[in-house]
Amino acid sequence: MKDGDFKTVAKYMDPMSAHIAEGMLRENGIPAMVFGEVSSYPCINFNANPVELKVNAEDYDDAMALLAAAQSAE
Repeated sequence: MKDGDFKTVAKYMDPMSAHIAEGMLRENGIPAMVFGEVSSYPCINFNANPVELKVNAEDYDDAMALLAAAQSAE
């Protein structure tokens, strides 16, 4: 991701779910990153605050469309 404006496209209480969504966005050409993790070990990441999945501002609409399509496919 390039430095600049990032926008949150989703919040997750489960960091694993955030990373799965991050991978899906990246596979579709949208750079994404997970913010707010306490540790890289999922078992330590119990946190009262959600982790955030962020993308570059210019990718926001495309990322939201992909996440919505993935959600409706479930």
